[in-house]
Amino acid sequence: MAVTVASKKTAGAPSYVRTPAWRFLASLPVDRRLARYDVAGSVAHVEMLGKVGVLNGDEAHALALGLRNVWREIEAGQFPWRDDLEDVHTNVEVRLTEMLGPLGAKVHTARSRNDQIALDERMFLREAIHAVQDHALRLELALLEVAERHVETLMPGYTHVQRAQPVTLAHHLLAHFWRFGRDVDRLTACFPRANVSPLGAGALAGTTLPIDPAYVARRLGFAATFQNSLDAVSDRDYLAEFLFDLSLLALHLSALGEELVLWSSTEFGFLKPNAELGSGSSLMPQKRNPDVAELARAKAARVTGDLVSLLATLKSLPLAYNRDLQEDKAPVFDALDHVLGTLEALTAAIPTLDFDTERMAQAASDPRMLATDLAEHLVSRGVPFRDAHETVRMFLAAGHPVDAKSLRQFSPRFGDDVAQILDPHTAVRRRATPGGPAPEAVKVQLAKAREAVGLAQYALAKHAEIVKAVDDILQEEST
Repeated sequence: MAVTVASKKTAGAPSYVRTPAWRFLASLPVDRRLARYDVAGSVAHVEMLGKVGVLNGDEAHALALGLRNVWREIEAGQFPWRDDLEDVHTNVEVRLTEMLGPLGAKVHTARSRNDQIALDERMFLREAIHAVQDHALRLELALLEVAERHVETLMPGYTHVQRAQPVTLAHHLLAHFWRFGRDVDRLTACFPRANVSPLGAGALAGTTLPIDPAYVARRLGFAATFQNSLDAVSDRDYLAEFLFDLSLLALHLSALGEELVLWSSTEFGFLKPNAELGSGSSLMPQKRNPDVAELARAKAARVTGDLVSLLATLKSLPLAYNRDLQEDKAPVFDALDHVLGTLEALTAAIPTLDFDTERMAQAASDPRMLATDLAEHLVSRGVPFRDAHETVRMFLAAGHPVDAKSLRQFSPRFGDDVAQILDPHTAVRRRATPGGPAPEAVKVQLAKAREAVGLAQYALAKHAEIVKAVDDILQEEST
């Protein structure tokens, strides 16, 4: 039987990571991003081992102190990362053993890399959710502030990218606001499902040692512990849910970006050139392109691809842990970074947008956009809606000037007050039903929007208290 000799590179590595395929198996370039959570989780773990008597007090104290020293090296950029050690967990453990000698080998007592990585991911995810919510709320507030300045600003509303009915700019921006509000709500709902500690599940079947998973959970700010050890180490629902939430948020950012692109075009002319929205052309001096908005569209494709990548990885995996799950982190990190970057860029651009309100009002003043209002005018005079719809359609198809005199000549069913229908400002004010574009209805929306932001900020503050547990552990002095 042939015996594989470890390469010189892997000679100092633990036996479980020694293999000629170490380069292929290594996840360190990706998962070293989890070092902060890995060290904090290990501190809580050794503290627990000390409390239940698996370690004595001196051992638990020395391990906790050593782990915090490891973190200080990482934070200072002085940690000796080794690719041949496969992952962040083994790097931390080997370095701790270098510092403490044989005692360092006790850090991994009663746990597996399987429940360890699940723990790291969940701590990371709590902070990721908090960061996205924070950035999304800032964008919502930016939209609100612009909307509050444009309650009376007319613009065309569109269907099929064709002018449909007059609305206000505030009403249009609030439509985007409510989308982002639902994105924040989804993330709020995702948080408690992520906030469950898997540590103690071991490789798949727990441990024979007398551990206390609830202690670790409390120490790290988790609301609960796992119910099933097989599920705890194989579950990646929390990552899939988060990526779906990010994908939908990215789609909403893309939709906002698309409208900014359209409005910046000469054909629309609703937005004037803006440095915060993009850069100029390397060739054409007259150009300033809405690059930020364009990239917002493209980032949505990338984030959606990240979601599909993770779902395809998870498809058909048997219980419990499989090495396929090593590929779960890269799409999450990628999607998070691109969503946060897009949120930052759009949040910076929105307050600086320079609207050509005269051009928008002119575009909203096409009387043909009031065709529905004319039909409803006839309905108010007792005409069945389908008859009213056909009357207005035939009038417009005949090419008549859209004015009161021509309407009354076409059909005596139009009243003497039909001229009022043809004023776009009046038309918008008359659309005062709840959620409509009338200034009074928009003011109600704005008040509700401010209230929704306040509630979301309260939830965000609660999340901040939980995620703070990681820094608290790392910054404590071992006593």
